[in-house]
Amino acid sequence: MNVDVIIQTTATTAIAEPSENTWVLWFEQWLATLAPNLSPISAYELTLRLTDDSEIQTLNRDYRQIDRPTDVLAFAALEAEPVPDEIIESEPLYLGDIIISLPTAEKQAIAQGHSTLIELAWLAAHGLLHLLGWDHPDEPQLHRMLAQQEVLLNTVGLTVINS
Repeated sequence: MNVDVIIQTTATTAIAEPSENTWVLWFEQWLATLAPNLSPISAYELTLRLTDDSEIQTLNRDYRQIDRPTDVLAFAALEAEPVPDEIIESEPLYLGDIIISLPTAEKQAIAQGHSTLIELAWLAAHGLLHLLGWDHPDEPQLHRMLAQQEVLLNTVGLTVINS
């Protein structure tokens, strides 16, 4: 499986870890883990933007009408299953955009008692599931989604103690 990850950072959110190669590896392994439930596409593309609280608050306000920062937003490119005519096998299927607030991720990592690396992976996995159509409108679906995030982190050798 091939995954192109377009990583964007702002001047205030450039980080050394995880590296671009690590992000790509994580998304490849996560999509391979989720592959039985995906389309027969073998190449995907997504954008990951690491930003600050100000930008994510603006996006949260403009798109969700919630005027406060959040940890992660996901904007799916496909709102429904693609029909075969939309699938071009020679091109990667664009899944959408994941936006993570680095300052919020850092605060949450401290509050949860784990590293920022684990928190970033946790939020990226959450965003990926949203791009693939997962949602958590109620407690049972939230628990199902959180359990799947734990599975995804375990596939890349990360363990979440306090999820």
